[in-house]
Amino acid sequence: MPDERFKILVIDENRIRASIIEDGLKEAGYGDVVTITEVGRLMRDIVEIDPDVIFIDLGNPNRDRLEAAFQMSKAARRPIAMFVDSSDADSIGAAVDAGVSAYVVDGLRKERVKPILDLAILRFNAFYRLQRELEETRTALAERKVIDRAKGILMKSKAISEDDAYALLRKTAMRQNRKIADVAESLVLAAGLLD
Repeated sequence: MPDERFKILVIDENRIRASIIEDGLKEAGYGDVVTITEVGRLMRDIVEIDPDVIFIDLGNPNRDRLEAAFQMSKAARRPIAMFVDSSDADSIGAAVDAGVSAYVVDGLRKERVKPILDLAILRFNAFYRLQRELEETRTALAERKVIDRAKGILMKSKAISEDDAYALLRKTAMRQNRKIADVAESLVLAAGLLD
């Protein structure tokens, strides 16, 4: 059963097409559906409405409209299902790069709305989980490099082993109630000032 607090934004300048999506969502049990047919202040509307998912129907868009939709997709950071009447490989690639969760070509039928919504949410969650994991890995790698540099500084200045240098960093971090990487970064910065 759908979460009744789930807010879905439908964006379409064509009211008839928008009603197809609305009907499909309502039949699937989603009651909090907001429709925008004027796209002049789209980003401001998205911020004000704060939807959980965005459905955007572009019909047969030109390149400028597609590009504007892709920019909106990048900024919105929400699951987005985009409907178009026809497409090409470049448009599909740009949609994927922009973070569009479901890019549906010639598929605007109300009975397809619920499965498309589910797909958009699942793909969005998977994509952002991977992005978060990538960022955590990058952070861990950067921290590891700083710790290694700090160990090198301690090994050279105190004539101690690598294990002893790490133990000193760890002991200092525990005493100061800080992360080892933060202590290491402070040491590297201080050593840089003394050079």
